[in-house]
Amino acid sequence: MSGAKGFISFEGIEGSGKSTQTKLLAGYLRTKGYTVVETAEPGGTKIGNKIRALLLEPQNHMDPLAELLLYYSSRAQHVREVIHPAILRNDIVITDRFTDSTVAYQGYARGIALTIINTLNDIVVPDMKPCLTILLDLDVEEGLRRNRHAQKEDRFELETIEFHN
Repeated sequence: MSGAKGFISFEGIEGSGKSTQTKLLAGYLRTKGYTVVETAEPGGTKIGNKIRALLLEPQNHMDPLAELLLYYSSRAQHVREVIHPAILRNDIVITDRFTDSTVAYQGYARGIALTIINTLNDIVVPDMKPCLTILLDLDVEEGLRRNRHAQKEDRFELETIEFHN
């Protein structure tokens, strides 16, 4: 499957600079005359932001499958409300995280079968693959250190180093 034209995702561990690079690239493209939509997952919509709060709250201990389904609920709304309409307008969409994060965190780190994740991708985002994914690679300990200084810790930042590897 080829990627949706003008759809770019940034991926990487916590603290790797995804949000910063998203803003920098969007700013640069705007100076070149492009219309750019910046967004992030989970979230990007009113419903998605409520789901994000549930997912990231440290006190919410949830089953990995429940976590996965919440991510896909947020993503379904995000794609239909923000990403797909922007692509139809020929805007450039830059997102801080997309499906690769789900494979990494819920698949490899949480142990959910990739066949389940791939099936959900086929249902929720069948034709919505980024044309470019930029992976920001950084030492896990450094990324977590950066993020702890930048903001309140969430459920994922409280995970072990092994989870992030």
